[in-house]
Amino acid sequence: MKKTNITPLADRVLVQQDAAETTTASGIIIPDNAQEKPQKGKVVAVGKGLKDEPMTVKVGDNILYAKYGGTELKYNEQEYLIMKESDILAIIK
Repeated sequence: MKKTNITPLADRVLVQQDAAETTTASGIIIPDNAQEKPQKGKVVAVGKGLKDEPMTVKVGDNILYAKYGGTELKYNEQEYLIMKESDILAIIK
């Protein structure tokens, strides 16, 4: 995993999205315009949390997040999502 120079503030998390599925389980190829936005990713950086609420996710965690959660951004030709910790639904172990 590449280190970034982005440090999220407060309860925000920087996430690198997993690649979209290009084939179904049965091997059918999904065209680009029909691919769904992935809801999984890896935490790249975390903020320090809020005063009374420490962060529960850490760098390197694989997560599931809300379908329309986060803001997309492009930095050094990499695409990321930055979102509040509350947009994260689960940590995948």
